[in-house]
Amino acid sequence: MSEKKKTLTTAFGIPVADDQNSLTAGEKGPILIQDAHLLEKLGHFDRERIPERVVHAKGAGAGGYFEVMADVTRYTRAKFLSEVGKKTEVFARFSTVGGEKGSADSARDPRGFAVKFYTEEGNYDFVGNNTPVFFIRDPLKFPDFIHTQKRNPATNCKDPDMFWDFLSLTPESIHQVTILFSDRGTPATYRHMNGYSSHTFKWYNDNGEYFWVKYHFKTDQGIMNLTRQEATHLAGTDPDHATRDLFEAIDRGEYPSWTLEMQIMTPEQARNYRWNIFDITKVWPHADFPPIKIGKLVLNRNPLNYFAEVEQAAFSPANLVPGIAASPDKMLQARLFSYHDTHLHRLGPNYHLLPVNAPKHARETSYQRDAAMRVDENGGGGPNYWPNSFGGPEPAASMGEPPFEISGRAARYSYPHPEDDFQQAGDLYRKAMNDEDRAHLIGNIVDHLGGAQKRIQLRQTALFFKADPDYGRRVAEGLHLDLTEIKRLAEMSPEDRARATAAPETK
Repeated sequence: MSEKKKTLTTAFGIPVADDQNSLTAGEKGPILIQDAHLLEKLGHFDRERIPERVVHAKGAGAGGYFEVMADVTRYTRAKFLSEVGKKTEVFARFSTVGGEKGSADSARDPRGFAVKFYTEEGNYDFVGNNTPVFFIRDPLKFPDFIHTQKRNPATNCKDPDMFWDFLSLTPESIHQVTILFSDRGTPATYRHMNGYSSHTFKWYNDNGEYFWVKYHFKTDQGIMNLTRQEATHLAGTDPDHATRDLFEAIDRGEYPSWTLEMQIMTPEQARNYRWNIFDITKVWPHADFPPIKIGKLVLNRNPLNYFAEVEQAAFSPANLVPGIAASPDKMLQARLFSYHDTHLHRLGPNYHLLPVNAPKHARETSYQRDAAMRVDENGGGGPNYWPNSFGGPEPAASMGEPPFEISGRAARYSYPHPEDDFQQAGDLYRKAMNDEDRAHLIGNIVDHLGGAQKRIQLRQTALFFKADPDYGRRVAEGLHLDLTEIKRLAEMSPEDRARATAAPETK
């Protein structure tokens, strides 16, 4: 007989009713801070690794500037974007996601793409990836997802079963998986890849009007990727090749640059759009919202000391200047909390005073005091509370963002249209890839998925089949799987598919 199933609980033994969907105000969010289970999971996850970053541990960085190329004042009041030709100092960091600090730059992995803008209104942090979508859309799944991309807790080795078990049980990942296992999953260098916000953000202007936006940093060097064989070779012969390439290119005066393009949507357009615009697993098709060029990012300064600048650089999507605000995107909502929280753990409560993180063109005037490594005057003898009548800094009501409507009942909502998860992945396979791209994609998947158990191979291949029958057929052939069984699984609900491919019960 199998053992009685265990009930999932919090760290304090309280039963958990739902471990897939965060508590939100209405179906589209935003997330409610009363979701104690989400905060516990994220808070514990942020503290799992010391002292290196939990994710994005291996990286390279450089300084430079951003220059405005188009008038966007009708969309945003952000001062650093207020006039054509205006330049703002920046520091950028690129990284792999899942590997440790000593891992190879050529790993098949998304790449972090973070830029800190030292503006006159304080620091604005852009924190994105080199892919326009992500694996999951609810942050309650994030610690579990990252665990599966790390190491097996028993063997301390990468584990294809863990990797594909989670993804095959999370159909919303199919779009990102298709990108990851294309050659774009192994960029040739940091200079030859794009950067995307992935998330939707809100821009607002001086008139109180707001717009939903997505960022696209397009490399001016052109896209260059590695094949699976080239990436494997570099991992063994030059695991730091991308880190070295960025430094040496800047050192010889070949300054890498990216053109920033924005997709912009009005609230009226968003209201009845065919997809949830806050779902990070979806893109906005360019035919619907053509990107417009607004600026240029140039990196022209290498760090004087890697640890001081690159390792201690801390980016947070919560660092938003007036004119730029968050959206109800559930993943973004959690990142607003989690990035700052993990920096507090990794670097300490005064990490904002480190030179690479400190505002350069705006002074900190807050009531935060004390704590470890306080290296400034600590507020001197001024008041450390608000309100006060001793001339302390006051809130500026005029800097507030315009409101937007939310509605609905507080509950844990699953995605209402799961079949939507496959359309964009299928379109990517059918329309955006050529024959060589598709051949490389299939080869990369077969090479990696082939290390997982057959039942997991069947389940994941059924997802590829749902995205596009040819996609699923070719993976099935590569893995020598029964196509009839793949079709049968593809027609099942996610729950039935999971049951049909579950591990045998322990006797």
